[in-house]
Amino acid sequence: MGRLLPPPRRSTRIWALTLGLPFLLAIALLTLTPARVEQTMPRLLDIVLAGIQRLGWTSLDFTRLEVLANIAVFVPVGVLAFLLVPRRAWPLSLFVGPAVSVAIETAQYVALPHRAATVGDVLANSTGATLGVILAIFCTLLATTPSSRAGTPRVEAS
Repeated sequence: MGRLLPPPRRSTRIWALTLGLPFLLAIALLTLTPARVEQTMPRLLDIVLAGIQRLGWTSLDFTRLEVLANIAVFVPVGVLAFLLVPRRAWPLSLFVGPAVSVAIETAQYVALPHRAATVGDVLANSTGATLGVILAIFCTLLATTPSSRAGTPRVEAS
């Protein structure tokens, strides 16, 4: 599959770093500070949850919203990992999200004991990062023309 996945352009990697580093900093601030999101912005979460429930998703509660948020927040981590890991070693990008998640949860457990460090968060974050890698692969394959893929056999009409 490495041959089907050309390396990203240099400008793509620069944009990924330009947008990705502040995003990762935001994740660090969100997860490695003493206050939990529901404590700092309780009204916002209530508004989001009420709005989603008004749209008909009445089974959504705070716990499910938190899991979905953990998945969604880590999708860009997977995309960023895929763009920055050397293409010949792209499968390593599948391990970046889980590694970042384990590091965050370990830091919460060790340094922020009042924060909930859970295996469920690691699983949700890892799922999001994996979805991000899959999304990046899919977009790369869509953006790659057949003629730009190395070693693509060509069939000519006779």
